[in-house]
Parts: sequence; structure tokens; C-alpha cells
Amino acid sequence: MSLTPEQLADRVLAWYETHGRELPWRHTRDPYAILVSEVMLQQTQVDRVIEPWTAWLERWPTAGELAAASRAEVISAWQGLGYNRRAVSLHEAARHLAEHGIPQDQAGWHALPGVGPYTAAAICALALDHDVIPLDVNILRILERSLGATELEPPPGRAHDLTQGLFDLGATVCLARIPRCDVCPLADLCPSRGQRYEPLRKQSTFEGSRRQARSRLLDQLREAPLALGSFDPALAALLIKDGLAEQVDGLLRLPR
Repeated sequence: MSLTPEQLADRVLAWYETHGRELPWRHTRDPYAILVSEVMLQQTQVDRVIEPWTAWLERWPTAGELAAASRAEVISAWQGLGYNRRAVSLHEAARHLAEHGIPQDQAGWHALPGVGPYTAAAICALALDHDVIPLDVNILRILERSLGATELEPPPGRAHDLTQGLFDLGATVCLARIPRCDVCPLADLCPSRGQRYEPLRKQSTFEGSRRQARSRLLDQLREAPLALGSFDPALAALLIKDGLAEQVDGLLRLPR
């Protein structure tokens, strides 16, 4: 007997009611707040996002307030989250939202800076109650292992909770290398039960890398502008290209 999509949805929803993680962005349906959480969570662990997300929404509770902030303020507030270009994209997206309003479909969200197909689908599912399941790496892993599928249609009106349940199941149970099948609600009907997987390709080492050097230079700029001759011009050029710095009157500084 094999697992059906309907059984998967029912089991994950029931499991989520008991085992769902307590995360602050799960208590809002505000599309802007969900956008901030999704951008922060890109390539960043959940535990590292909770405090910055809360502080961000206290400082800039609406897209209009974020849009009115300076680029320098936004970049400074992003410190500690990494992949700083995301801060620039989020700021640009907030300006679009403030000027044009909240998009009501995936295409509208996808048109915003820094918003890809996954993030657009996530906002529609989590904030706008659309019947769509966003496909991140964790959700795709569950679907491929349990159903041999790469998409899932949620029960009407349940996309929000089903998406959150799949997020948690993938993050805590259906792990990339050694799944915890003994506690998985899908295990008895899952064709991949008991399998182990090769480690994923390792990301290049951050320590000592050019990426680290660029991050350190940006951290210096968060403290104060730097005079010419006190920084690597090649690294500065990368920051300027990404909208993270500007060179004015012989100084390298955060963009105004």
C-alpha cells in the first residue's frame, strides 16, 4: 500500500497541530511581515532569524516605514544575517509595496526585487490563503521521498497550516542525510523509509574567503566611512555593485 497525497496532507496537518514549532511570524498574516521573514530565512537558520525579525518589525512595522528609511539604516539593521544583498532587495521591494500596494497573486510578488517563485508562493500561501504549496528544498525532499512527486495540491483552505507542517517535518524529521523515520507520521507508508543519503555538496569555506573579507569591510562601513587607501578597492567595487556602498568625496560609505 502506498501513500496518497490526501493521506500525506491529513497526517502532516495532524502532526503539525502537536509538533509545530513556535515561531513569531506564524502569528501574523500580514504580507509585508511574511515577506520580511521569508527574505531573512533565505540561506539563514531559523534560530538566527527570530530576534532580528522581531526587532525589524518593531522598527519598521509597515512597508511604507521601511521604504522611508535610508539604505544605510537598512544595511546596518541587517548586520548578523549575512548575504547582505538581501537587505537591499527587501528595501527596494518595500518601496514598490508602498507605492503600488500589496500584490494579490504570485506573478505580482515575483515581480518584486529579490522575490523568486518560491518566496512568491510562500507569501500567497501563508499571508493570502491561496491554495498553493511553496516548494523549498525541505518540502521537495518530503514529496520526492514519500510520493515520488514534485508538487502537492493542498486541501482547500489548508495551505497555510500544511505548508508550515511540511516546513517543520523537513527541518526536524525528514532530514537530508539521516531521516528520523522512527518519529515520522508518514513512515509506515513511505517507500523511502530507512534509507540513508550521501552528504550534499559542501559550501565553500567562509573562513578566510573573499566573501568573508567583503563582509568585514561592510561591517567597518557600518561603524564609519573609510578613506581611500584604507580598504581593498576590488572588495569596495563588489559592495558598490551590489548597492551596499558608495564612494563619495574620497570616502567609501554606506549608501544614503
